[in-house]
Amino acid sequence: MTIFGTLGPSAYWYLARGTGAVSLILLTASVVFGILGPLRFAAPRWPRFAIDALHRDVSLLVLVVLAVHIVTSVLDSFAPIKLTDAIIPFVSTYRPLWMGLGALAFDVLLALVITSLLRRHIGYRGWRAIHWLAYASWPVAVLHGLGTGTDTKVWWMLILTVLCVAAVAAACWIRFARDEQQTPGVRSAALLMTAATPLGLAIFTLAGPLQHGWAARAGTPASLLASKHVTTVPVVQRKVSPASGGWNNPFSARLNGSVNQTNEPAGAVVDLTMQVTGGLRGRLRMRLAGTPLDNGGLSMTGSQVDLLAEGHSTVLAGSITALEGTQFVANMSDSSGSKMQLRGNLNIDSSNNTVSGSLSGSPGAGG
Repeated sequence: MTIFGTLGPSAYWYLARGTGAVSLILLTASVVFGILGPLRFAAPRWPRFAIDALHRDVSLLVLVVLAVHIVTSVLDSFAPIKLTDAIIPFVSTYRPLWMGLGALAFDVLLALVITSLLRRHIGYRGWRAIHWLAYASWPVAVLHGLGTGTDTKVWWMLILTVLCVAAVAAACWIRFARDEQQTPGVRSAALLMTAATPLGLAIFTLAGPLQHGWAARAGTPASLLASKHVTTVPVVQRKVSPASGGWNNPFSARLNGSVNQTNEPAGAVVDLTMQVTGGLRGRLRMRLAGTPLDNGGLSMTGSQVDLLAEGHSTVLAGSITALEGTQFVANMSDSSGSKMQLRGNLNIDSSNNTVSGSLSGSPGAGG
């Protein structure tokens, strides 16, 4: 745990996302090696024992990367995920079904490693039965990623998922087409299932995670705010006196200010005015428009954000692109073309209408 002790919330979030994607790639490679391993390859450089060794090593690496994925997901406060949620299926308060599928896939892989170490004691048949269950963890893991992942709608993650599904489908097709030990009926059924699985995953993705409002249907707690479709509110740039530099360096700072909510006929507008201190000194203003929730939150439909800081000759302006609970991500730019991504964590005290929190900026990531 000390390895992660110096990392901030932003680093945890990026690590959780990155290790999730890498886990999918490694698990796909492990499954492909396992499916094709029994086939006799003509290439002398790829004997059967080499494929088996590669399959074993990749499977162990999957568990290592998954462990990092779980730890960073728990440490990141972006969603209320506990360590038990990653081990005990379907007990999470955050998207319980999809988190449960991830826990189930991890448990199956963990059982495979444990039984492999005890293979001499449980016998080949018992180990082989559990080994076959490991292949079932792959589609379960894919569903977990589609239902829970924050990058499901991002083009690169969609392409990555399509390539992984295509790789496993191709491996299954080659295996069953060349397996002469199976009867024609079993072979036809296996080939039909191989073709139907990618189709089913595609239909689920198009009808579920890619649709507006998926966060609520997936089981995101009502206390968390989610913005899956943000309408940008026009921002008026303010002129400031020239200063010493642009937005070229990352920063971490503290926030303190006030909150004001105005009820409108079509919803509500929340204005936050905050002083920025620490690694950056200035003022951050946020305006959120949306529909009030029963629990006091806001279902956001529009936003505007602007940041004015000492030592910077231009004002950063933009909108919120992701909002979960008290954490937000905003993509910003200024009149000179500089780009910055802001990530913040807000603590709002509704009893006295004050707000505090933290803010970090990464240059070149916004826009």
